[in-house]
This record gives sequence, C-alpha cells and structure tokens, in this order.
Amino acid sequence: MNKARMAMLTACALVGILLAGCSDSASGKQAGEADQAAMTFTQGKALSASFTDPLIADMKGVAENDQLRLFADDQTGAIAVLNKQSGAVWRSNPPGSSEDTIAAGVNKDLLSSQIKLDFYNDFGQLNSINSYTDSVANKQISMEKLPNGLSVTYQFGKVEKTLEDMPKMMSKERFEALNKKLDKTGQRALKIAYKENKEQTAYERNDSALNGLQLDRALKSLETAGYTEEDLKKDMEELHFSQEKIAPRIFEATIQYTLDGNSLVAAVPVAGIHYPEEYPVNSVSFLNFFGAGGTADKGTMLVPDGSGALIRFNSGKTRYPSYQQLVYGQDNTMARTEDAAREEAVRLPVFGIIRENSAFLGIIEEGESVATINADISGRLNSYNYVYPSFNVINKGQVTLDANGQQRSLPKFQENPMKSDFVVRYAFLSGKDASYQGMASYYKEYLVNNKALPVEKAEDEDNIPFYLQLDGSISDKKHFMGIPYRALETLTTFKEAKAIINEMKQLDIHNIKLKYAGWFNGGLDHKVPKSISVDGEIGGSKGLKDLATFAADSGVTLFPDVAFLTANSGADFNESKSASRTLRGDPAALYPADLALNRRDISKSPSYIVSPRLVESFVDSTLKGMNAFQAKGISVRDLADQLNSDYRKHNQIDRTESEEISKAAMAKLQGEKLQVMGNGGNAYALPYLSDLTNAPMGNSGFKLEDEQIPFYQMVIRGNVEYTGAPYNLSNYTNDRQYILKCLEFGSNVYFEWIYEPNYSVKDTDHNELYAVNYKLWMDKAAGMYQEVNKVLKNVRNQPITGHEKLQDGVYKTVYGNGMYVIVNYNLAQVTVDGQIIEAESYKTGGDQS
Repeated sequence: MNKARMAMLTACALVGILLAGCSDSASGKQAGEADQAAMTFTQGKALSASFTDPLIADMKGVAENDQLRLFADDQTGAIAVLNKQSGAVWRSNPPGSSEDTIAAGVNKDLLSSQIKLDFYNDFGQLNSINSYTDSVANKQISMEKLPNGLSVTYQFGKVEKTLEDMPKMMSKERFEALNKKLDKTGQRALKIAYKENKEQTAYERNDSALNGLQLDRALKSLETAGYTEEDLKKDMEELHFSQEKIAPRIFEATIQYTLDGNSLVAAVPVAGIHYPEEYPVNSVSFLNFFGAGGTADKGTMLVPDGSGALIRFNSGKTRYPSYQQLVYGQDNTMARTEDAAREEAVRLPVFGIIRENSAFLGIIEEGESVATINADISGRLNSYNYVYPSFNVINKGQVTLDANGQQRSLPKFQENPMKSDFVVRYAFLSGKDASYQGMASYYKEYLVNNKALPVEKAEDEDNIPFYLQLDGSISDKKHFMGIPYRALETLTTFKEAKAIINEMKQLDIHNIKLKYAGWFNGGLDHKVPKSISVDGEIGGSKGLKDLATFAADSGVTLFPDVAFLTANSGADFNESKSASRTLRGDPAALYPADLALNRRDISKSPSYIVSPRLVESFVDSTLKGMNAFQAKGISVRDLADQLNSDYRKHNQIDRTESEEISKAAMAKLQGEKLQVMGNGGNAYALPYLSDLTNAPMGNSGFKLEDEQIPFYQMVIRGNVEYTGAPYNLSNYTNDRQYILKCLEFGSNVYFEWIYEPNYSVKDTDHNELYAVNYKLWMDKAAGMYQEVNKVLKNVRNQPITGHEKLQDGVYKTVYGNGMYVIVNYNLAQVTVDGQIIEAESYKTGGDQS
C-alpha cells in the first residue's frame, strides 16, 4: 500500500513538473503580452478612401502602383486587388458567401474570415477561432495604412466580465453601503446576488442564482455602486478568503498587405501573434479563400505535389479527402515511429489558381519550412474551390506517465514559437501567362532574380548526362563459430568501378556522372562523418585516389556520397548527446521501412536524426577528409531532401532555423569549388546544386488531383541537371514508359548498380537493392541512354517553355529552342495534327538547332 501511495505521489509530482513545463513552453513575448493586448485594444478609425473604383464599389481604395490597386473594407477586414492591365479582381472572400446553401455554422463564417488560428485547450485538444466569428462580429478590428499597403489587426475573443469578477463574500457594512448607492432595480439585483450569512455577519455570493440576465444585472449593480479592486482586496483580508479571476481567452494577430510590382505580399509577423500562455497557438492560416471559384466558375488549382498537379474546379470528387501536404515533407522529429509515408514530397513552396484569362501564383517567401498547402473543391464544406497555406507556430507532443500500472498522457509543447514570419506573395498573371506554364516561367524568373537558382551555364559536353550510382559496401551480420558480428559486404570495389565505366564507354554511354555511395566509415549506412576513413575492403584511400584520377581523365564526374543528417550506425555516435530530440524528450529515431507493410519495422535497429547543430562541423571534417582525393564533386544524400528540428530543452532548433543551417552547409561545399549533387531537391537547396537525383517525376496520385504536370522541371531545367529514381529500382516495368517520361519531363537516365551478383544483398538490411547487378542491365541501359540522348542532346540545357495534354496519354513538351516532343503513353497508336504516333512512341519537331 505504501509503495502504491509513493508511486502515485511521484506521478503527481511529475505531473506538476510537466504541467509547469507545458506552461513555460507556451510562454514568451507573445503569451506574456496577450492580456495586455486585450486590455489596450481599441478599434481603429474609419479608413479614408484614397480612391474609388466602380468595379469594387463596396470597398475603399487604400494603395496602388502602376500595375495593381488595393481595396479594403474596414468593417469586415476583407480586401481586394484589381489588376489594372487585365481588369481582373481578386478578393480575399467570395462575394455572396452568406447565401451559400452548403456551408453552415462555422464553415459559413470562415468564408467571411481572413485569418484563422488553431490553438490547444487545457487538454491539448485543438480549437479554432477566426477573424469573422471572433473579431469582426465583436467590432474588434483595426486598420492602418502603410506606405504602399495596409495593416489589419484583429482581436479574437471578447473581454467580458464573469462570475469571478464578483466577490465571493462582502461584509455587512460593505453590502449596505453599496445598496444605498443603487436604485430599486439595482438593489433587487444585489439582493438576489448575495444572501446573508448571519454567523459571519457577511453576505455570500449566491452562485446558483447568477445565470444569464441575472448575472448581467448583478455585475452592472456592482459597477454602478462603484465596487473596485481595492474594495475586493479589503474584503478578502477582512473575511479571510481568496479568489482569482480567470484570464480572458484573448488572442491577437496582424496581417500586413503590401503591393510590390505585379504582386500582393501578405505577411503575418510571428511577433504580432498574441495568445494566453494556457492556450498556445498551433497554426495560423490566412486568406484561405483568396480568389476562390464558385460552382459557376471554370478554373484549376495548382498544388505542388511532387512534380506538380492540377485540381479542377467543381470536379464532384467530394467522396475523396481534401488535399493537404507539408512543404518539404515530414519533420522526422515529429513523425510517429511507425509512419512510413510513400507519397511524393512537396519540393516547391508554391500554389495557385488559374481562371479564364487570369491567374495568381502564391509563393511562400518566409515560413515555408513550417507550411502546409491545403486545397479543396466545392460541394464538401461550401460551394467554393480554394487553395491556401497554413503555418505551424507551436508543435505539440505527448508525454506518457506510468505510475503503479496507470498511464496518463499529457501534452508537451514546443518551447518557443517558430522564429520566422509567415509571408506569401500573390503574383497576378493574365493572358497567355494565366496558365501553369506561365506560372512556372514566372517562378523560374523570380528564383533567378532572387539568386535562388544557379545561373544557366554553357556546357562543353554535347551529350546528356548518364547518372550512375555505384554502391561500394554494406554492413551485414555474419557469424564466426556461432557468434554473430557485423562486417562489410563488398559490393563494388574502386577497381571494379573503373571496369564498369570502361564497359559503359565501349557502349557509347557518355558524360557519366558517378555517385559513389558506401565508400567510407562502414559502407552505405556509414558512421557520422566526424572524420573520413575510406573502407579498406573496397580499396582504401589509394583506391579512391586512383578512381578520382581515372574519372578525371575519362571525363567522368565523381560524386562521393555523404549523409549528414542521419546517424546510421557506429558506436562513435552518442544519441543522447548528438541526436535531435522529439517533443517527448527522446532521441529522434528512424526505423527501417517495411515496404510490404508500408510501415516502419521497430524490431530492427534504428538510425538517429542528427541534431542540426552538428551539421557544420560534419561538413568541415568531410571537406578535410576528402581534400586528398581531388574529387570534383560531392553528393549530399539528405541535405537537399530532409529538414528536421531539434526540440532539446532550452536549446531548441526549429525547422526554419534548420533550413538556414542546411543552406549554409551546402554553400560551404559549393564555396570549395565542388559540384554538389543533391537528392530530392527542396527549393532552398537549388541555388547550391549542379545536379539532382530522385527529382520528383510525378505526383502522389491523390484522388482529388486530376492531372500531373512537370511544373518542377519547367522551373529548374536549364539551371540544374536532374534525373528521377534509378530505372532498375523504380516502379516502371516497361522501359518504353520510362523513356517517354524522360522525353516529356526533360530528364536524364539513371541507374543504380553493384558489381557483385544480386544475391549479395539478399537477407541483408538492404533488401530494397533487389535488382542491381550491372551485368543484367548494361545493354538495356546503353540502349535507353542512346535513345533519350538522341532527342534531348538537341535541347541540352534548354528550359521547358511549353507543356500540354493533347489527349489521354498524349503530351506535348516544348523546349527553349523551339523543338518539341509529343509522347504517346498509350498501348495503341494515336493521331495528332495529322501525324500518326505509334503506341508507346513519340514524335519530335520544331527547330532542333
């Protein structure tokens, strides 16, 4: 019994500590100022109109430049933008939404809202507030003109007096003094509110009688009689009672609108988000219905799923889930242990709406690493088609306490809000530019102008690249006299790599870009690069030097592959000190994926997520260790692909900070005159990359999506060389389909090989390498390369300037020099503009100079 009591007391103490920690986690400038903001908020003065326009007669003109006009309604917070060139009007909220026959309750209110906050309640559950229901309806909105725009501040929730604003007790003398100051109505209200306790010669609050109108009357009577906070303090001292007023649940946020050229820039400063520390804000979304199309409108939404996808207005697919994807994929410190997502990642922080002759492209300029893109069609929650971003402010984890067999879960919050504002640029396009092709062209130019894409480079090589990954070795379980141990299984030595390259050259495979993985610190799942030790089993340092010299002499670019963000193996990695922490406080572990079950296998040993604070030192030690080998390039396995936080207590690195660390790391590698090959290709990595493998070559196939497009390729082609997944490890069962995809998407050919037979990797931790023996693929690879090269060498480093679907399974891609390719994925021939294109074949045309 004593043990049980002790366990329960311990649990209670832990609960107290954790609850204190949870409270601290939501504190800070924003939380600390929430109550102050509530008390000082005053509604702004009516806006004066700088101009008017009959196209937007219901709003006041507040700012304009040579391309756009900005309008606002100071009563509702709604804004609108007029494109002077096209006459198109883009509104923050759909007109006539109050008559929507589908939306009801809060969903109808959201149609009139400009900003929504999701916050955690006392139980860690999410609640929502929006600017219409909780701000505009209470006339708690303030507008202020900016030099070229407008600032709109909203207070959510109302400061209302409650039962706790009335004293629990008051002396008889106090009661009688107050009573004398009231009229008969006030005296009656006070007598109902308090009943006499003759033993204490005092009056006690009659809580059971104080509901609704009676509470309002009692509060008014106290106010009329002049009862003050000082009076309450005296009553508490005299009658020996205490009471605390419940802090009002008041939130505040600001949206700043600025016109910039052909764009509206909307910003929510994170420092302007105020909240009670008991109710930390999880996420914020704004302009959720900007440009939304109704049931009578024709249009399309662009979402950045993989290479890009289109969602058509009013498609009727309401039985399928709405679209929602994290920008840059899952943060591995937030992923559930068993999760193994197989969807394509969002690589570009963009979205948009295309209407007849007008469009907008949304570009997330700040906060993209904590953003989610959301989209839905009419018919589910309302009658509109809309796409918008939301942003995480504070994340939540769960801590489980176990005392005497009883478990209790408590919320554990991120210590500080994200260290980034949330900024979205809405670029308005018209005419022929009001298309996904025009959006891609605009975004490409935007990235180049902002030095977020490499400058186009003239190549002295006429042939397209052939991307090849060779795997040197893997760690495998072996046994000696029944005793298990781990040793390296050699898959491709440096000498064998040279032999493979010689065979490729004999088959006219040119411009080979060789990613060599599994070459140091224990093979493919190498130890963290605190130092570099080339694996002796595949040839050691001398072998790597010889390979680097051979590659340079043979016109092959060598990219030794290094993982910086994942600790795969090795006793030299102390996960308690060096791994990122989850919100639970555990080292962030990543278990191998079981592809058959689409989940992670927790029966196997995990790898760990390296804390971003170690990345710079690992880059320095890698550069030092590789200096002797004179390689021209380096492959970064994860810096362009993953983005992880570290929730270590009092030393938090959020995802926005992690992004800056990864960018600095790649900039340092690039600064050493190395060509940097990335994997995956998140937008922040693009300016540092010369080459990219595993670029997205399609979308996730979500049912709500209607069409996949090569938006990603239209943005980067001509600035970064790229390829998709290795053909021999991809989902393609037909080389014709792969070749057609290369031609349509302007992509290069890619294989992953080993020298040893396939059975060398059977029953190892790398069963995914099921078809990698080079001899089985060499002839096919040569034929595929030569066919793709014959076409794409004519558009070497040319951007994709046009792309369209001609009919089901038939697509046309136009390159910068005027050459086009029409591909037919169908199993039957088709006729296009009088040309017959055979099944699984293609036609080229246009200028091929």
